[in-house]
Amino acid sequence: YLGDLGEEPGPGAPLAVLSKVELRVSCKHLLDRDTLNKSDPCVLLLMQSQGQWVEVGRAGAGQGAGHRAGGSGTGTGVETAPGWPRSGSLLCPVPSSLLQDLFSKSDPFLEIYRIDDDRSEQLVYRTEVVKNNLSPIWEPFKVSLNSLCSCEEKRKLRCVVWDYDSRGKHDFIGEFFTTFEEMQKAMGENKVQWECMNPKYKIKKRNYKNSGVVVLLDLKIHRVYSFLDYIMGGCQIHFTVAIDFTASNGDPRNSCSLHYINPYQPNEYLKALVAVGEICQDYDSDKKFSALGFGARIPPKYEVSHDFAINFNPDNDECEGIQGVVESYQSCLPKIQLYGPTNVAPIISKVARVAADEERTKEASQYFILLILTDGVVTDMADTREAIVRASYLPMSIIIVGVGNADFTDMQILDGDDGVLRSPRGEPVLRDIVQFVPFREFKNASPTALAKCVLAEVPKQVVEYYSYKAFPPRCPQPDTPDSSLSSPQ
Repeated sequence: YLGDLGEEPGPGAPLAVLSKVELRVSCKHLLDRDTLNKSDPCVLLLMQSQGQWVEVGRAGAGQGAGHRAGGSGTGTGVETAPGWPRSGSLLCPVPSSLLQDLFSKSDPFLEIYRIDDDRSEQLVYRTEVVKNNLSPIWEPFKVSLNSLCSCEEKRKLRCVVWDYDSRGKHDFIGEFFTTFEEMQKAMGENKVQWECMNPKYKIKKRNYKNSGVVVLLDLKIHRVYSFLDYIMGGCQIHFTVAIDFTASNGDPRNSCSLHYINPYQPNEYLKALVAVGEICQDYDSDKKFSALGFGARIPPKYEVSHDFAINFNPDNDECEGIQGVVESYQSCLPKIQLYGPTNVAPIISKVARVAADEERTKEASQYFILLILTDGVVTDMADTREAIVRASYLPMSIIIVGVGNADFTDMQILDGDDGVLRSPRGEPVLRDIVQFVPFREFKNASPTALAKCVLAEVPKQVVEYYSYKAFPPRCPQPDTPDSSLSSPQ
């Protein structure tokens, strides 16, 4: 994500670029707490936030963690594989397992274990139970290649078929060993099958052949790039800030004004600007930001403008870093007259035109974030909705931060979290690109808390756009099947 995961960095320390990871926990020699049955242990992951430990995830037997009291077990949780893309490419196979022959009237399910370098076994996936079936077909499933084989195609996998027992004492039917390299033979029109063997029967029964056959009907690998793939591939995040200079903010010379420049404490506009901008600048190599204003009368004719450069340079509205934006904002205030109305569609359309030029390059090279700081509900709602729908087809995200104590209920419409945003003509957005946050909810929080909230959806929006356009990272890592797998059936 564009931010940290709770713990604030020290002064001057850069915020980490983070992606979702998978934690894998292994437990050994657990005490058996149940009298009659085996225990069902559960692993909890807690993260410290503001001095409190908060649960952020758990894995247990009920979620297919495969824990065994007194033995070992695995839970989904973080693991990285050196030499492989750090992003999670997803391997999306659609395997189908077909068991036949000697299973009689069983309730079979299949478990897949990865055999690690220390010869320990980690449960990767457990299928559903198919009741009373001689030839069950299990549902397709997805598994990341990192989980399946630590991104090593030749790593051994142990697959075990059990006959389900409601008391937890499942009957062993048989097992077989394979590798992901072997599984890939099922891609296309081919099928791969394995004899399911019970070692005890093989020793005791002279004519024993197998305990059935497991067939992999299909395997599909789908590469999904992550936000980090695009950033590491050279994609630049271009940041534009748009500031509300309407009269409802109050006279900047009055200490009650939202634009009042207090020499001892930044106002809400500056707090929001710095909190978000300082993170965005780490993703922009030239660290130059476009800074625009709307809703004010500007020199020399003092006509109302809804997309003027706050540095008053019509040929170049960029400022040097966030500090440059702050300085332009402070020097702009005495030169303008706050007026109205609160129209934001012109600025959205202005940034969208630049994003449209980028789209025509057909590369994942530049993505645009527009931060709109406003003290009230927009007055050109219909035009704004239309502009957002158009922008949803472009490499662009919009963050709206509401400052002050106004009623921002109507602004939630633009966010789209409670329903799909549509233009006045009824056309829906292609993707959700707007995030609205009232600043007052973070008034007493740290700057990183605000930044984390308003930027939380940006990585997903970046990936969604480039996935929709089928644009890979400009400099992708070697194409390796770091992916997610669908199940045997």
